[in-house]
Amino acid sequence: MASYDYDLFVIGAGSGGVRAARLAAMSGAKVAVAEEDKVGGTCVIRGCVPKKFMVYASEFAHQFKTAEGFGWSPSGSTFDWPTFLAAKDREIARLSGIYVTNLRNAGADLVHSKARLVDAHTVEVVAQERTYTAEKILIATGGRPWVPDNLPGAELAISSDEAFHLPELPKRILIAGGGYIGVEFAGIFNGLGVETTLVYRGPNILRGFDDHVRAHVTEEMEKRGIKVILGCQHKSIEKTPTGLLSRLTGSDIETDVVMFALGREPYVKGLGLESAGVKLAENGAIAVDEYSRTNVESIWAVGDVTSRINLTPVAIREGAAFAETEFYGRPTKFDHEMVASAVFSQPPIGSVGLTEADARHQYGKVDVYLSRFRPMKVTFYGGDERALIKLVVDKASQKVVGCHVVGPDAPEIIQMAAIAMKMGVTKQQWDSTCAVHPTLAEELVTMREPYVPQELGRVA
Repeated sequence: MASYDYDLFVIGAGSGGVRAARLAAMSGAKVAVAEEDKVGGTCVIRGCVPKKFMVYASEFAHQFKTAEGFGWSPSGSTFDWPTFLAAKDREIARLSGIYVTNLRNAGADLVHSKARLVDAHTVEVVAQERTYTAEKILIATGGRPWVPDNLPGAELAISSDEAFHLPELPKRILIAGGGYIGVEFAGIFNGLGVETTLVYRGPNILRGFDDHVRAHVTEEMEKRGIKVILGCQHKSIEKTPTGLLSRLTGSDIETDVVMFALGREPYVKGLGLESAGVKLAENGAIAVDEYSRTNVESIWAVGDVTSRINLTPVAIREGAAFAETEFYGRPTKFDHEMVASAVFSQPPIGSVGLTEADARHQYGKVDVYLSRFRPMKVTFYGGDERALIKLVVDKASQKVVGCHVVGPDAPEIIQMAAIAMKMGVTKQQWDSTCAVHPTLAEELVTMREPYVPQELGRVA
């Protein structure tokens, strides 16, 4: 029987890799984890956690205006970017330290270095200039921002990674990209007082989300002062004495900062996949089966590097399923159906299940329930912000197959909706639930009449 240095070697200490490593080590296996950056991965270090802190910080300006409508006098508060950055970095360091402690307490060895495959059972640790063998190898290196390499002046722009560490807050920013990262950062910078322009090549932002949601969020973002330019993309970026000039299809815009939020790609560069014979899918991700196995018997992959559903909780569940299967003898595969997601835009989005368009393709006939209204808090001071709630129901079975919420606390609301939908709730069961009043969420269980389709506005 072959003898190895480790039972499991994990490349990447993000959410998925850490969960898999901890569970495997707690089974008594000898485990090592290599990480070339800070422990915690995209989510903790340069993703959802610091981004959520920035969302919190940026929302106060709007809340101060709301407070005036409720009788509070203006406070004259000001925002200090360096103070926020220092506090954010302290908290990220604390969270990263918890990940390190948890790994070590579980009995795993942590190596701070880039690692790459030498063959199906061997990993080279670059910083140590040595190799280790392992019976099983798990790749959990996540993704990285995609930046166009053929665009003149692209090197002048930043990505979301650098946005967390800007030395000073710009007065003007142009964000290229209409996905959730671009939309979230547009709300963040706008809320912090930055003149914000969002440019997207498509006919509307948030491709993949329900068309009503897309049109509604665009409208609400514009109400808050974000300039949204659709059907437009960069031709080049030029340095000027006063900033950066973005030459776009249709117009030129000068700003202090240009940020690319054009999507993310699996981080497979320099991993040595070809040396071990690991195959990639057409989208550049590592190809895996439902148990996260690659085509090489001793190698697995989880999380964003596989590009199944690129969400932190999904990576965690995939990592846990791998450990359950390989180290506890309990074959487990993660069910990627009915996974809820949130976009921390302003206003925020919560979504689970199918869009109306996808539901019609899958089921044929569907019932749609739609409500668009001013939340109670907004009506009090005469604001113009509106919330949106939409249900998509399979007409034959009456199962709720899509739920979409845009408005205050939408990400919190959608978690509970996802539980019911995962259990196969029907519209009749949904409606039998008594409303909680007065809340925004009560609208979910009070919609009785199907929506009659009308012109949606800017949709695709």
